[in-house]
Amino acid sequence: MKIAFYAPLKSPSHPVPSGDRLMARMLIDALRQAGHDVSIASELRSFMADGSEAQFALTMAAAAGETERLRKLWLAGTPPDAWFCYHPYYKAPDLIGPGLAAEFCIPYLTAEASYSLRRNEGIRAVAQSHVLAAIEQAAVNICLTQRDRDGLLEAAPACRHAMLAPFIDTTRFPSVSSGAVDDCRLVTVAMMRSGDKMQSYQMLARSLSMVADRPWAMTIVGDGPCRPEVCDAFAALPADRLKWLGEREASEIPGILGESALYLWPGCGEAYGLAYLEAQAAGLPVIAQRTAGVPEVVRDGVTGVLTPQGDIDAYSAAIRHMIDQPEIRRQFGENARRFVHEERSFGAAARRLDKIFGKFLEKTS
Repeated sequence: MKIAFYAPLKSPSHPVPSGDRLMARMLIDALRQAGHDVSIASELRSFMADGSEAQFALTMAAAAGETERLRKLWLAGTPPDAWFCYHPYYKAPDLIGPGLAAEFCIPYLTAEASYSLRRNEGIRAVAQSHVLAAIEQAAVNICLTQRDRDGLLEAAPACRHAMLAPFIDTTRFPSVSSGAVDDCRLVTVAMMRSGDKMQSYQMLARSLSMVADRPWAMTIVGDGPCRPEVCDAFAALPADRLKWLGEREASEIPGILGESALYLWPGCGEAYGLAYLEAQAAGLPVIAQRTAGVPEVVRDGVTGVLTPQGDIDAYSAAIRHMIDQPEIRRQFGENARRFVHEERSFGAAARRLDKIFGKFLEKTS
């Protein structure tokens, strides 16, 4: 199919890296691997940070302009066979695709759409009305976590939906171990920004202070506006144990992970965390919290350890246990590598998308 791809929160070509941008790019790659012709329909970002009426009016006007541009383009040429929207939600609704899909009689699809009843206040409620209408219109809503699926069904019980497990480009990582890592080099890869990310960094620093008697060293990959606050959080730890690498290119991450033995990231409020899959693809066991969508990407007791949300004692105890048990660490690492390469690759995602399209799009043709 010829697919018009749109990510209202952040375009795949946006200059600032994030999990949203990465997932959008990987969905495009998986769709192409499945044989589809995918193009980015619009670069318009409908993200509304403050939720004001003025901002919503400006966004609606910009969306109307984009809709008219695409209408003329499609009338002059050939419209796509489907519109695929990634991650519409109350702060970034799709204000373009549903109308065009209905006008040109093409299927409308979403991936990682989310709906929150508690956000139905003020202009956010208006934005969410667009999200809900899109969910109900969609030929299929592709859900990446059970949490997202449950949220959609609570808001729109009759909506059409299918599951697609989070995945990554595994070709960047070796499918077999190059040799067990004997020393305990810990590693994390995360942006340094306020909110959940900062909370995770603070929890990580406190947990490491509780295992200071163990022979670990920590590599921290990431940068952002909260770098000073992150450094302050780790200030009580011995400086010679910490290696600050800053932001690195995606091509460098597999090598950095490959030099490590254990991946740590509490994952406060994490939707699911593609970084967990990348760490496991490199053969690293993961220690995270059992929160939000993290259990969708880490198999507790098999590829890593998931601790109760907010329990720093349990998190630090898990770190201590994995440091003290190198054989378990190595076994979990091999399990992790096998899990991601066999079940969470582009190939696996492409096969699943084929099944989803075969099931739901036949009904719209």
